[in-house]
Amino acid sequence: MTHWSPDRRDLDEARPAGPTMPDGGGTAAGPLVQRARFGRWDGSQAVPDLSADEIIDALTDDVIAEGDLGEALQRLLERGWRSGDPARSDLPGLAALRERLRARRDDLLKRYKLGDVLADVRAELKSIIETEREGIDRRLANAAEAGAAPSPELADLLSGTIAKRLDRLDALPEDLGERIRALEEYDFLEPSARGRFEALVERLRRSVLDRYAAGMADAVRGMSPEDLAANRAMVRDLDHLLQQQLAGARPDPAEFLARHGSLFPGATTVEGIIEQLAERMAAMQSLLRSLTTAQRSELNSLIDGLLRDDRLRWDLAQLSATLDQVLPGGLGERFRFGGEEELGLEGALGQLETLGRLEAMEAQLDAAESPVDLAGIDRANLRELVDDEAARNLDTLDDLATRLEAAGYLTRAGERLELTPRGSRRIGQKVLDDLFARLRRDAFGEHRLNRAGRGGERSEGTKPFEFGDAFDLDLRETLANALARPENAPGPPVMGSSGVAPRPAGEARAISLAAPDFVVYRTEESTRTSTVLLVDMSRSMLLRGCFVAAKKVAVALETLIRTRYPRDDLTVVGFAYYARELRPGTLAELSWHGYEYGTNLQHGLLLARRILARSGAANRQVVVITDGEPTAHFQDGQVEFNYPPTRRTIEETLREVQRCTKAGITINTFMLERSRALTEFVAQVTRLNRGRAFYAEPEHLGEYVLVDFVRGRTEHRRP
Repeated sequence: MTHWSPDRRDLDEARPAGPTMPDGGGTAAGPLVQRARFGRWDGSQAVPDLSADEIIDALTDDVIAEGDLGEALQRLLERGWRSGDPARSDLPGLAALRERLRARRDDLLKRYKLGDVLADVRAELKSIIETEREGIDRRLANAAEAGAAPSPELADLLSGTIAKRLDRLDALPEDLGERIRALEEYDFLEPSARGRFEALVERLRRSVLDRYAAGMADAVRGMSPEDLAANRAMVRDLDHLLQQQLAGARPDPAEFLARHGSLFPGATTVEGIIEQLAERMAAMQSLLRSLTTAQRSELNSLIDGLLRDDRLRWDLAQLSATLDQVLPGGLGERFRFGGEEELGLEGALGQLETLGRLEAMEAQLDAAESPVDLAGIDRANLRELVDDEAARNLDTLDDLATRLEAAGYLTRAGERLELTPRGSRRIGQKVLDDLFARLRRDAFGEHRLNRAGRGGERSEGTKPFEFGDAFDLDLRETLANALARPENAPGPPVMGSSGVAPRPAGEARAISLAAPDFVVYRTEESTRTSTVLLVDMSRSMLLRGCFVAAKKVAVALETLIRTRYPRDDLTVVGFAYYARELRPGTLAELSWHGYEYGTNLQHGLLLARRILARSGAANRQVVVITDGEPTAHFQDGQVEFNYPPTRRTIEETLREVQRCTKAGITINTFMLERSRALTEFVAQVTRLNRGRAFYAEPEHLGEYVLVDFVRGRTEHRRP
């Protein structure tokens, strides 16, 4: 398998028509083929890391919609990042990581089955007993082959000793736990059988007892009555500690840890003790819950046989019951295996432990509510449960907020993440780029001009140069004008209108330029505009995405004016029950006012008129974005709200429209609803003010507003 990594700068280069290849097989390779690099994929070709710009661009729509950078980042962590570039892979989010954990769990459940989990223990015990019997028989045969007949007394002793051993082996109980207890008291004659039995018991104790407390298998093995008492005391003290926790008290674990801390390494709190205990016991409890009643009884019997102490067994059962109550989800989960590969006891405990770790890791990822929470997830554990790629993806997700902070796009206020002014500008630019990209796709942005001026941006038209024009020369037309005059024409010398004789044919030519030859490009007239954007923030605007659409317009207009028309002014005013001015830097994180009733357009226009009165711009306008007619107005210093709106509210609002008209302020209204009442009201505003009215769907509002703003900004031309 190979990979091909072209330089992006070559992607748009046309392949030149050059000489053919030496073998005649076609034209020579163009720059793209010449600069391409080929190599075998070896896993080291890492995808470039996400840049801060890419991260903030991915957050833009979410921040605009919800107004909270922290929540937007959390949702990005959840869903991941899609590159849209075939050369770069996507970044899986937390949801994808959880899905991989669930897939691993399903694979285990479909692969294995819990049949007779103690079959291997029974088979091993049976083999050990047979080995012991074979050893006895071998010793008898060896004695007979020695040829020396023992004395009658010695023969009777040997026969009696062997008979007792055989009788004890024949009398071994069928119950697995009881059989282990009986064999622990049996004096093996065959050393290999004794060694195998001790190894089996040691392995089982470590598999079972160490899941209650670290080192319990060592403590139980060969323990004296004093050791038994110490272990019972530990279990009872621990149960008492958990009972206090269950009762709602805040027990101090210092005394318990001073006595038994070696069994819980690293634990310093009750929660730490519970966490260690739950991790150890969960697999055993899951196994017990997943077995049939008969299998569960046999496993409990085995545990009893390994404990060698009935009181300790009772205390451990009580501890398990208490821990099951302390933990919110109980201790251990029942798993339903459905595969074909049968598990023994140790294999079952190992797989159940893995399943428990998968469940715990999924819960950790599910509980991650901020980037800070990701730091506490054990990467080594995730790597072991899934793979290295999953751990790398988690590291990348964990690093997103840090990259944004390093780039100056966000700042931390305690645990809260907030946009910096630079971050707000970047979001505004992204919104603006998206809206203008749609304008290009939808063929909106032709921006026809009516009058040209001096010193502005170049237009497509040209004109003869006049004194005072910017010398933005159209060289082609200028030279064409010069060559059209006789003195610049080839041939015999003649005196031209300028009094200069042309050079004879064949000599180096010099072109004579005269003032009438010069042609310059027309330019747009630069004007200054002050705009107040009135955004309806009443409750109804949340419906159909109207508020988000209006918010995007505010952010995009602010960015457009700041970047393309820096001498212009933009003020954003939100109005609902009353109107308030909004700071441009907070627009991206602006949240909806929720349950604020009323559409107080009168107060919004009043505030806009006062703001524009302070502006020295020649063009002053108000852009209103609303989804309903006015339902509130100020009267005697108090807000009056009525729905349906009263005649008084409509009249007071129209009076404010008249005041704006007298002040030379143009009002352009964008309706997000086509209700009859709103249409009639906007028609009255348009008649009084001579502004314009538009109906726009929320998803296309930005296109209408931006096209109208830019077109209105350049609607005058000078000839």
